[in-house]
Amino acid sequence: MINALIRAISSALNTEFGDNYECYMEEIKQDLNKPCFFIQCLNPTEELFIGKKYFRQNQFCIQYFPESDSGPNAECHSVAERLLDCLKWLPMKDSLVMGRKMHYEVTEGMLHFFVNYDMFVYKVAESPPVMEEVSAETLVKG
Repeated sequence: MINALIRAISSALNTEFGDNYECYMEEIKQDLNKPCFFIQCLNPTEELFIGKKYFRQNQFCIQYFPESDSGPNAECHSVAERLLDCLKWLPMKDSLVMGRKMHYEVTEGMLHFFVNYDMFVYKVAESPPVMEEVSAETLVKG
């Protein structure tokens, strides 16, 4: 589920910003092609709601590394405004998932954009294999 959400976020970013912006899912220590995004899921949680229904909270942090070294804060604020719109709804399978609790901060010339994609999931237990035939013999005395 987390990987599917990351792919959906990456797709939404690509649709909004185009191919000139790279999206990374794993941390890159060197050779970062700016401008780019780094997508990570922070502390996902799951709680039993009722029966086989669970509530999952998935908080994501999308970091933006601006192209400009002079005046990166203005670029970060501009990108954050676009993220508020493009990450509002994500297509997942046959439905849409709403982004909630969106907020951002710009620190040290880098944007940290936070969004939650919370949802209910149903866990279906695997049923044990069913025997096809059963035969029994009984001997009665008397």
